[in-house]
Amino acid sequence: MPKQPTRSKPSTISQPADSRQKIAVFPGTFDPITLGHLDIIERGRKLFDRLIVAIGINPEKEHLFPLEERLTLIKQLIKPFDNVSVETYSGLTVQFVKKHNASAILRGLRNLTDLDYEFRVALTNRKVAAVETVFIMTREEFGFTSSSLIKQIVTLGGDPNQLNELLPAPVIKRLIYYRDNKIGAFAIPPKEPM
Repeated sequence: MPKQPTRSKPSTISQPADSRQKIAVFPGTFDPITLGHLDIIERGRKLFDRLIVAIGINPEKEHLFPLEERLTLIKQLIKPFDNVSVETYSGLTVQFVKKHNASAILRGLRNLTDLDYEFRVALTNRKVAAVETVFIMTREEFGFTSSSLIKQIVTLGGDPNQLNELLPAPVIKRLIYYRDNKIGAFAIPPKEPM
């Protein structure tokens, strides 16, 4: 009787369960976090098993909110999402991505200016660190929203309550507190035009 061919058994190399997860990192300063950011988090988390919101530390940048405040706000806002976490980091984003065994960087795109910049960064990250980038187009209502623009509006006297279509309520509440108590960027008087 002919011998039956033997089938090779699947590899049983033990790997931690997390090693097979698709993990993405959504980096930024999130100063402040906007509804546009939350839209990208909400939609991006559905594409990956885990999404890490990574708050980058840039000591050369003047921030509206200190790092701990941004971390606390984001933790509060992502609480409903069971596969989203938040961490802080310094250094290169690609190093943070590799440290967490992430397969991609998640980025939101608002317009062609974003596309030009993000495309160059994504190509560089792929070339020098073999890290892929996944882009999500923002919803139309957030196409003009940026943390920098929001900072400018509120530090130059704009009413944070009028930003309710751009910012989550807890961020507006903290902006009002900072403004009323002249904390951080609100303690610095606006520069007079020359």
